[in-house]
Amino acid sequence: MKITSTARPLALCIAMACTTVPITGRKELNLVGDGTMNQLGQQTYAQELAKAKPSSDQAANAMVQRVAKRIADAAEANFHPGYQWQATLLDDPKTVNAWCLPGGKIAVYSGILPITQDESGLAVVLAHETAHALAHHGAERLSRTQLMQLGETGILAAVGAAKPQAVQAVGAALGLGAQVGVELPFSRQQESEADHIGLVLMAKAGYDPSRAVDFWQRMVAYSKGKEPPAFLSDHPSSSDRVAAIQRELPEAKANFVAHQ
Repeated sequence: MKITSTARPLALCIAMACTTVPITGRKELNLVGDGTMNQLGQQTYAQELAKAKPSSDQAANAMVQRVAKRIADAAEANFHPGYQWQATLLDDPKTVNAWCLPGGKIAVYSGILPITQDESGLAVVLAHETAHALAHHGAERLSRTQLMQLGETGILAAVGAAKPQAVQAVGAALGLGAQVGVELPFSRQQESEADHIGLVLMAKAGYDPSRAVDFWQRMVAYSKGKEPPAFLSDHPSSSDRVAAIQRELPEAKANFVAHQ
């Protein structure tokens, strides 16, 4: 039987290994086990925090912990990843960023807080970043890199030994080193999936998903003149992202669970 170009990726996925993205149901190539990804997340988290300065802002720290816990609780109740969750606020006002690594390791840079503005805005960001981890986007990206030639044990050893090329490659696959809404590290498809899953996740955590529109509109204003036209980028433009989120709001609102 002849395999067409459109069928080939799915056939490869089935022949080798694949996982299903929650909510969207997309099949993705995944050659890396959850245990390995979680360990990579833990190693990468420790390395990144060693280079950073934790924030001493008690109010901001308390907010990050509250929001992270609600998002984590909703993730565990609905997607059952079995993560060992941890969240850290980093004192870096120039960095507009946040991320969630496999295993539930979350970092928020203080530079994003003026844009998130409140708990609901922060919930938009953390639900989106957590969605990347729940959807195994890092494993999907890592599965397509030359680093896989080392095998899972070799990757763990290289990252644990802080070998620059391995650390950089794994960090890129896990979504580090980019600013939310400006230089997004994931593909257009993965970003759109994370938006979709994140809306549902924040609703299940008791946050109004319509606040995502407000956040991304603020991002449009922040990134004005900084992002390339959509046809030159692998990532959805902020205006396209807002339109897609508005279309997905009815589904997210149907999943809303009031916070106890």
